[in-house]
Amino acid sequence: MNKQKYQQLTKKYAPKENKAKNMVIAFVIGGLVGLLGQFLVDLYTSFDSISKDEATSLMMVTLIFFSCLFTALGFFDRWVEKAGAGLFVPISGFAHATTSSALEYKKEGLVMGIGSNIFKLSGSVILYGVVAAYVFGIIRFVFFGG
Repeated sequence: MNKQKYQQLTKKYAPKENKAKNMVIAFVIGGLVGLLGQFLVDLYTSFDSISKDEATSLMMVTLIFFSCLFTALGFFDRWVEKAGAGLFVPISGFAHATTSSALEYKKEGLVMGIGSNIFKLSGSVILYGVVAAYVFGIIRFVFFGG
């Protein structure tokens, strides 16, 4: 079987993706994650001694904690299958990717397993995020004077 025939065959039997439906679901779920984040900020700022900046940090820590917990318990993968980018793109997705890698390689030990593989999925996000921040920082400095 040649390459072109194989591609036609796989295209014929591959499941069809409803992109419009997926975008709507991602938009709604992402909005609900944002709403949850705002609820947590409002909840934390309702305490007298917590400022809005501190409440924002606490909100992020809370979302990261629950994303890691739900990943470890096995719930998060099923939710991501249904919610798609709406759940995977926010900070919860980054926490999920890191925790998944740690869980996958925990049998190999702390150093050679978890330590060397924890950023396997999320490492590219860190790398390109830092590079993009550096490039845009230089552009801002050159064109807008710092």
